[in-house]
Amino acid sequence: MMRSYSYTDTGTLQISVDDQAGIFRQTREVAPFVRFSVLLTICLLPIGLSQTACGGASQAQHAPAAVSTTKPVASAAELTRQPDGNHVVGSIDADDDGIPDRAELRSFGDRENFRRWFTGLAEMQFYEMSKQWNAEQRDCAGLVRFSWREALRTHDRPWLRRMGGAYENIAPDVRAYSLERRSPLGERLFRTRFGAFQESDLTDDAFSDFADARTLKEFNTEFVSRDRRRAQSGDLLFFHQPWAQAYPYHVMIFLGAAREEAEGAADWVVYHTGTSATDRGTIKKVRLAVLDEHPDRRWRPTEANRNFLGFYRLKILR
Repeated sequence: MMRSYSYTDTGTLQISVDDQAGIFRQTREVAPFVRFSVLLTICLLPIGLSQTACGGASQAQHAPAAVSTTKPVASAAELTRQPDGNHVVGSIDADDDGIPDRAELRSFGDRENFRRWFTGLAEMQFYEMSKQWNAEQRDCAGLVRFSWREALRTHDRPWLRRMGGAYENIAPDVRAYSLERRSPLGERLFRTRFGAFQESDLTDDAFSDFADARTLKEFNTEFVSRDRRRAQSGDLLFFHQPWAQAYPYHVMIFLGAAREEAEGAADWVVYHTGTSATDRGTIKKVRLAVLDEHPDRRWRPTEANRNFLGFYRLKILR
């Protein structure tokens, strides 16, 4: 079954059992490293799943005011130039995936460094949530947006101070561009509709600084497989639960081998549980092997579960 562990300020180990959003929690005084059986709690879980919504709070609270901080975007000519100023032969969107070529990370080094920042920042939210992450944007898709955006920043000392004392350099910065330097899309990183990229997309809301889970899946990622053996660090896992009519999509970030407390495993994921009117949700870090035993089969990341849509890769990493 799904369990997560955290210590309170008094040294109490909190053991949480949840179906999606941590709806059943219990706290016990225990000695370190002692494992407790929670089999009896299965019968206490409600028949229905939690009504927390992935994207609900941030969608309702999202305001266009954030656009005022967007950096200037590049022109079509700039998008078709290499850093040395030479033009690239072909289209500004050669693969017609809707993402301009200059926004895609073409070098192996850039892709790997982005993955390390993206997954590292997401995992860090489990241990110490950054104050830079807007509280009104905290849900499953919000974790993806925040980690993606911050992974593309210049990670200098002022950035580290803003993030919090526990943060440190994880990898070299992406060299192709940063949000502060030559960003092809400014901070409006997320495509919001189908179609190949056109220059007019930069000014007609084809890109936004906001994307819910469905938008991330449909327009900003590409399907890889439902087989976890083909997943790479930084891929996204999507679930679709039609019974959750308002926000049926849920997303998790595949870490692979975690930076902290990996326990020799390479199947870690991190995600936000979602929010509701009475629960702000929380960050979970758990292994796929644990999710495989989730008491509700609809949340198992297995090929046999039709609610599990599979692993998807960010288009900028293709």
